[in-house]
Amino acid sequence: MIFRHLLLYLCVPNITQIGVKYRYVKIQNSSDSINAFGGLNFISQGFDNAKISQLIDSQLGSKSAGATYKFSDSIKALWLTFFAGGDCAEDINEHLFNSLLMLPGVKVPSADTVLKDLKRHATATTLQTGKTGIEHQTNTNEVLNKLMIRQLLSLKLLSTKEKHDFDYDNQVIPTEKYDAERTYKKYDGYQPGIATIGRHIVYLENRNGNSPAVNEQAATLRKCYETLKAEGIHIRRSRMDCASYQKEVIEVVTEFSDLFYIRAQRCDAMANQIKAVTNWQKVRIGTKQYEIASIQYTPFKGETAYRVVVSREPQPQGDLLTESHFSYRGIITNDKVMTDFEVLHYYNQRGGQENIFDEMNNDYGWTKIPFSFLNENTVFLIIMAMCRSFYLYFLEKCSKATTFVKNTFRLKRFRFRFINVAAKWIKKGGQHILKLFTDKDYGGLAKL
Repeated sequence: MIFRHLLLYLCVPNITQIGVKYRYVKIQNSSDSINAFGGLNFISQGFDNAKISQLIDSQLGSKSAGATYKFSDSIKALWLTFFAGGDCAEDINEHLFNSLLMLPGVKVPSADTVLKDLKRHATATTLQTGKTGIEHQTNTNEVLNKLMIRQLLSLKLLSTKEKHDFDYDNQVIPTEKYDAERTYKKYDGYQPGIATIGRHIVYLENRNGNSPAVNEQAATLRKCYETLKAEGIHIRRSRMDCASYQKEVIEVVTEFSDLFYIRAQRCDAMANQIKAVTNWQKVRIGTKQYEIASIQYTPFKGETAYRVVVSREPQPQGDLLTESHFSYRGIITNDKVMTDFEVLHYYNQRGGQENIFDEMNNDYGWTKIPFSFLNENTVFLIIMAMCRSFYLYFLEKCSKATTFVKNTFRLKRFRFRFINVAAKWIKKGGQHILKLFTDKDYGGLAKL
C-alpha cells in the first residue's frame, strides 16, 4: 500500500497531501448563478434607497418614449463597474455584464450606450485668445455641476444650515486625447479647476493643458460661488494657492466668503517689510522647526491692507529677495482673530485636496478618460466625482452597520473586504434570500 501511494505521488503531478491521505485535485464546473461580487447587491440597494436615480433623471431629463434605458441606468452601471474593479466603461461588456445582470432591478446597458448617454450632456467649449496669442479652451457644465451639488445635499453630505470651508485648486490630468495641449509639466493633458468642500468635489471647470491656473480664475471662481449660493450653500472660509494671488480673485473671494487664506507671491515691497521683522516666534510643525510672524501689507498698489502670516526656515542657499539664509512663505488673509500658528496650521490642511485628486486619478478613472474631446471628458470627470461622493456616503453607513469595514477605506480595500464575496439569490418560503458564502456578518446592512 505504501509503495502504491509513493508511486502515485512520483508519477502523477496533480496529487496533494492532506494529513496522511492523498487525493486527486479535480476541477468541477457548475452552472449555478453565483455572483463573485455579492457586495454590489448592497451598493445597488443603497443607490436606490438614496433615490439617486430619481435625482439624476429629474435633472438630466428623459429620453424618447421608446428608450430601453434611462440616463440613471447608464450612470449606475458605470459606477457599479468601478466598484467591482473595472477602470473603464468597456469593462461592462468585457468582464462584468453577467455579474451586473444578477443584481435585482439593475438594467445593464452596453458600454456604447453608457458612453453615448454621457456624451449627450456635453456643453460647448469656450475659446479665448490670450495676450500672447495662445488659444485657451474652457468648458463649464452648469447642469452637471448643479446635479453634483444637489446629490451632496440629498445625501446630507452638505448642509444649507451651516457655512462651509472652501478650497480651490487646479489638477493636471495627463492624457493624449485629440484636443489635449501641452501642460507646464511637459506632457499633454487637461488642467481642470476644481473646488472642494471638506472631502467632496462641489464644482469642476475643465481647461486645456496650456491654460495656466491664473488664467481667468476670478471668472471661474465667481461662477463657482454663484452656483453654490444658488443651491443654498454658503462659504465661511476659502483657501487657495499662489495662483489665486490676484487682485480680481481676492475681490471675488471676499464677496462670497467671510474669510480667505491665499498663498502670497512675494515682491520687493513685501520683502522689505519682512526684513524689518524682529519678533519671530519659533514653532514646530511636524518634524520641522519654523519661525513665524505677521506683517500688514497692501498688495497690488491698492488701498486695502491685509495681514500676511510669514513663515521661514533655514536654508543654506539663502533667499535673494530678503538677502538672508532663510526661505520665506507668506499667507495673505483677512482673518484678524486666529494666531499666526493657527493660520499656518489651517492653511497647511489644504493638502487634503491632493488626497482627493489622488483618489480620483487612481480609483475613479480620471487618468483613463474615455472621450476624444475636452467638453465630453468634462462630463465623465463630474459623473465620477459624483460616484466618489456616493461611495463615501455608503461607506459611512456600511462602517456603522458592520464590524469589518472602516470609514477610512479606499475603494480597493473596500472592494476586497466587502464587495468581493460570492453570493447567490435563492427562493425559500416564498421569499427571495441573498445567500452569502462567507462568515462575515452582513446582517446589519439589511436595514439600510
